[in-house]
Amino acid sequence: MNDSDLVGRKKPKERFQKLLKSKKSEFLAVYGRRRIGKTFLIKEYFNYQFDFFITGMANATTVQQLFNFDTELNRQSSLVFDKPSETWLIAFQRLREHLESKKKEKKLVIFIDELPWMQTHGSDFLMGLEHFWNAWATHRNDILLIVCGSAASWMLTEVINSTGGLHNRVTAQIKIEPFNLGETEEMLVSKGCQLDRYQVIQLFMCLGGIPYYLDAVEPGKSAAQNIQELFFEKSGLLRNEFHNLYRALFKRHEIYERVVEVLSTKTYGMSRNEIIQASGLQSGGTLTKVLEDLEESGFITSYPSLDRKQKNTIYRLSDYFTAFYFRFLQKPQSSDWLQLIDQPAHRTWQGFTFEQVCLDHIPQIKKSLGISGIQAEHAAWRGSIEGKGAQIDLLIDRRDHVITICECKFQLDSFSISKEYADQIKSKISVFKEVSKTKKAVHFAFVSTYGLHRNAYSDMLVQSEVTMDALFEEV
Repeated sequence: MNDSDLVGRKKPKERFQKLLKSKKSEFLAVYGRRRIGKTFLIKEYFNYQFDFFITGMANATTVQQLFNFDTELNRQSSLVFDKPSETWLIAFQRLREHLESKKKEKKLVIFIDELPWMQTHGSDFLMGLEHFWNAWATHRNDILLIVCGSAASWMLTEVINSTGGLHNRVTAQIKIEPFNLGETEEMLVSKGCQLDRYQVIQLFMCLGGIPYYLDAVEPGKSAAQNIQELFFEKSGLLRNEFHNLYRALFKRHEIYERVVEVLSTKTYGMSRNEIIQASGLQSGGTLTKVLEDLEESGFITSYPSLDRKQKNTIYRLSDYFTAFYFRFLQKPQSSDWLQLIDQPAHRTWQGFTFEQVCLDHIPQIKKSLGISGIQAEHAAWRGSIEGKGAQIDLLIDRRDHVITICECKFQLDSFSISKEYADQIKSKISVFKEVSKTKKAVHFAFVSTYGLHRNAYSDMLVQSEVTMDALFEEV
């Protein structure tokens, strides 16, 4: 197995190894959003050596999918099949014969990529797959079947949580997540990019930890130059990515695009009722499915309220690329990113996007605060009393009877707390205590790029501080 060149992905690699050593046949479902590097990870780890490998075809008919399957089987097998497979049951029977003809002491590895595309309307593909697994593979101990797909909701409904013939058949599942900041830095360094951490975070705030996007970053250029080339040049790789991304994942992509567009207008997120009011969509099963699909695919994140009431759950657009698209590309303010830098809109975007970076690195923040071992839940919060409102991006509600309120600031230098800002913080904490009626101690933590410039206000208010270096830590 060849995994020495793979950046990050420690847990999936350990899982692959465990499944290969297992004493029974294993059925692994791998899913994760488009461009996340699922196929690359699997191919690299297994050194491109499979006992059978097939990729489903987008927008193809059943006949075309079967032809593709037959072609690959003829190419990869020493057996000769004289006529085309008329059904998936026949195709999988031939796959079985091919695998039975192989003499191998280790596990036989079958990799079916883009599985959702192979289930065409009215075809018996899933029935063929179910029969292959239930009637043959489970009676052996040397099969590792890996199925993979970007349509996360389909993978969950039809395979992982199937109520049909695949019910409880998947023995392992892996969701491939975006890189965190540490892995992003590791990937950029491996490409020869020499960027300081401030610039790495700037890139992360546009691209997220999506390997396909990060792979396009050019060494020798600054973060700003790379953003200009990827998004704003006419031939930029990501200039038209938004529509390609959602259309490839969702059949009724217009509804999904409408929901993320509405969420892009409220940086602190929205409740379900607010989404309904702003989008014009009906409440009901469709919206529930859209929100679940978007969350499972990594585009939005739901943050429960402290009272755990479903109606108070906040949905936030958490995909960096999508947020960047609506802020700067949907209605371009300029075709020159360098001109936008330091404009008020740019500074505002940096501020709230850094808050999202912090939300995505809570384990690192907890480690820096020295509370990794303490059980805790995190939540977003907003409330008002007597006309005074407050919003808190990150509350860490700890089992040791402490609530840590985190304030996040993205600055080019150390941050100095002014009297006015200190008053805002005190008001926010006061509103929170009154509305939540918490009996717990409330601590205030400050998360920033280069730390605090200590003064009387910081000494009075801040119990702990976290700098950007801590966000790059391995946890």
